[in-house]
Amino acid sequence: MTNEPKLEFAFEIKIKVEPGKGFETGDTPKGFRRLIPIVGGSFEGPDIRGTVLPGGYDFQLLRNDNVTEIDARYVLQTDDGASITIVNRGLRHAGKEVMQQMVSGIEVSPSLYYFRSVPQFERGMKNTGGLTRRCLLQAVFVNLRR
Repeated sequence: MTNEPKLEFAFEIKIKVEPGKGFETGDTPKGFRRLIPIVGGSFEGPDIRGTVLPGGYDFQLLRNDNVTEIDARYVLQTDDGASITIVNRGLRHAGKEVMQQMVSGIEVSPSLYYFRSVPQFERGMKNTGGLTRRCLLQAVFVNLRR
């Protein structure tokens, strides 16, 4: 008897960032570090919806092997008032030309880059559908339309 995992859509997050408003700490022993502010956004799924609160950051480390480590930290607020803190860690990589296009604000097809992350949730006492008791997988697609 097999117990194959079943994938189920939880919700989609649309995060607004201000890349030009962030800052770079520059080269470190681990690679090049930059911080990009998260200024808002929204999320919605079958059982949950709300807003991304301003004040989070996307901490990025561009490693020497051209892989970017992502460590984004932000807060969601559901329409019924629950707060959900997210720590979202992942990896992004592509060829140098595609990465340069993305950094320059040019939209590229998601088929040209790899971007996956694993979110961890912490919530207040209001019900958020068991987010803190499930493993969620996330594929990230970058939409650079402003």
